[in-house]
Amino acid sequence: MPLYMDVHTLEGGVPLDDVAKAHVADLDTQDAYDVHYLRYWVDETHGKIFCLVDAPDANAANTVHREAHGLVADEIYAVREGV
Repeated sequence: MPLYMDVHTLEGGVPLDDVAKAHVADLDTQDAYDVHYLRYWVDETHGKIFCLVDAPDANAANTVHREAHGLVADEIYAVREGV
Protein backbone atom coordinates (compact mmCIF):
# COMPACT_ATOMS: atom_id res chain seq x y z
CA MET A 1 0.00 0.00 0.00
CA PRO A 2 1.16 3.57 -0.57
CA LEU A 3 2.68 5.63 2.24
CA TYR A 4 1.50 9.16 3.00
CA MET A 5 2.78 11.90 5.27
CA ASP A 6 0.05 14.20 6.40
CA VAL A 7 0.54 17.59 7.99
CA HIS A 8 -1.74 19.35 10.44
CA THR A 9 -1.29 22.95 11.57
CA LEU A 10 -3.08 24.13 14.72
CA GLU A 11 -2.96 27.80 15.63
CA GLY A 12 -1.55 28.52 19.09
CA GLY A 13 0.39 25.29 19.48
CA VAL A 14 -0.68 21.80 20.44
CA PRO A 15 -0.01 19.72 23.58
CA LEU A 16 1.64 16.34 22.98
CA ASP A 17 -0.95 14.65 25.23
CA ASP A 18 -3.79 15.84 22.96
CA VAL A 19 -2.01 14.45 19.90
CA ALA A 20 -1.43 11.12 21.66
CA LYS A 21 -5.17 10.86 22.42
CA ALA A 22 -6.06 11.68 18.80
CA HIS A 23 -3.59 9.02 17.62
CA VAL A 24 -5.27 6.39 19.81
CA ALA A 25 -8.62 7.38 18.28
CA ASP A 26 -7.07 6.94 14.81
CA LEU A 27 -5.85 3.46 15.77
CA ASP A 28 -9.32 2.55 17.02
CA THR A 29 -10.89 3.67 13.70
CA GLN A 30 -8.30 2.74 11.05
CA ASP A 31 -9.17 -0.93 10.43
CA ALA A 32 -12.58 -0.07 8.96
CA TYR A 33 -10.77 1.75 6.12
CA ASP A 34 -7.77 -0.57 5.61
CA VAL A 35 -5.54 2.23 6.93
CA HIS A 36 -2.56 1.89 9.28
CA TYR A 37 -1.21 4.94 11.09
CA LEU A 38 2.45 4.08 11.70
CA ARG A 39 4.10 7.03 13.49
CA TYR A 40 3.60 10.67 14.28
CA TRP A 41 5.77 13.64 15.18
CA VAL A 42 4.78 16.84 16.95
CA ASP A 43 6.14 20.38 17.10
CA GLU A 44 4.13 21.56 20.11
CA THR A 45 5.23 25.20 19.92
CA HIS A 46 4.34 25.70 16.25
CA GLY A 47 1.22 23.50 16.31
CA LYS A 48 2.55 21.10 13.67
CA ILE A 49 1.65 17.42 13.58
CA PHE A 50 3.08 14.98 11.03
CA CYS A 51 1.53 11.52 10.57
CA LEU A 52 2.98 8.64 8.58
CA VAL A 53 0.21 6.42 7.29
CA ASP A 54 -0.08 3.33 5.13
CA ALA A 55 -3.37 3.73 3.25
CA PRO A 56 -5.09 2.78 -0.01
CA ASP A 57 -5.29 6.50 -0.85
CA ALA A 58 -5.07 9.94 0.77
CA ASN A 59 -8.84 10.19 1.10
CA ALA A 60 -8.99 7.03 3.22
CA ALA A 61 -6.32 8.43 5.54
CA ASN A 62 -8.24 11.67 5.98
CA THR A 63 -11.52 9.79 6.49
CA VAL A 64 -10.01 8.03 9.50
CA HIS A 65 -8.95 11.39 11.01
CA ARG A 66 -12.39 12.90 10.31
CA GLU A 67 -14.25 10.01 11.89
CA ALA A 68 -11.85 9.49 14.81
CA HIS A 69 -11.55 13.09 16.04
CA GLY A 70 -12.44 15.59 13.31
CA LEU A 71 -8.95 16.99 12.73
CA VAL A 72 -8.27 16.37 9.06
CA ALA A 73 -4.86 17.08 7.56
CA ASP A 74 -4.11 20.41 5.92
CA GLU A 75 -1.72 18.70 3.49
CA ILE A 76 -1.08 15.09 2.46
CA TYR A 77 1.96 13.92 0.51
CA ALA A 78 2.62 10.55 -1.09
CA VAL A 79 6.08 9.47 0.14
CA ARG A 80 8.49 6.58 -0.38
CA GLU A 81 10.72 5.13 2.27
CA GLY A 82 14.42 5.72 1.71
CA VAL A 83 17.43 4.01 3.14
